[in-house]
Amino acid sequence: MHRARHAGASPAKIGPAPASKSSRPPPPAPPMYDFGVLRQLRKQAGLTLDETGARAGVSLAVISKLERNQSSAELETLHRLGNVFGLTAANLLGLAESRLAHKIQSTSYKSAGFTFRKIAYGNVSAFLAEAPAGARLSKPEMHSDEFEICWVLQGEIELTLPVGTTLLGAGEAVQFDAVQPHTYHATRDSQLLLIHLLKPNRF
Repeated sequence: MHRARHAGASPAKIGPAPASKSSRPPPPAPPMYDFGVLRQLRKQAGLTLDETGARAGVSLAVISKLERNQSSAELETLHRLGNVFGLTAANLLGLAESRLAHKIQSTSYKSAGFTFRKIAYGNVSAFLAEAPAGARLSKPEMHSDEFEICWVLQGEIELTLPVGTTLLGAGEAVQFDAVQPHTYHATRDSQLLLIHLLKPNRF
C-alpha cells in the first residue's frame, strides 16, 4: 500500500509589496512663474543679454538666471526689465505666470428669444448667441464701463443705438460703448458673437 504524499504549504514571503504605478510620487508642480518669457521678449526685440542688461541697469547674471528660472525676481528688477520692453512690472509678472492656459467651462442661458453661451476672463467676456428671425433683445447684459463688439457670423442683425440703426450682415462687426442703450433685432435666423471689453483705467 502506497501512502499519499501531501505537499507542504510553501512559506509565506515577508517583505514590502512591489511598488505599483499608483504609488509613485506625483511629478513636481510647475513653478508659479516662468521667466523664460524674458528670453522671448528679448529675442523679439533683437536684444542680447548685454544690451538688455545695459538698458535695464540689471546685471547679465541676474537676467540669465531669471531666463532659466534659477532665481526669483525682485520687484525693482521687474520694473527695470519691464521698462525695456514697454511693460509695467505687473504686465511682466502676468506674462510670467505659468498658468497661461486657464481652462473654463462655458455657461448657457436664454433671454428674449436669444440663446447664449458665455465665457469670461478678467477683463473680457464673450457671448456666442443664436436668435431666430424676429427675436429682439434690448441691452442684453448689465454693463459696467466697457466696450462691446458685435460680430455677426450668420444671418442679419439690426443694431439700434442712440445715434441710429445699423444693419449688420454675415462677416460684419461693429464696436460701441456698451453703457448706452442698444437693441439687437434678428431680421433673419442669426448667429453672432458679442465681446465685452473692460475699458482701461483713465487715470
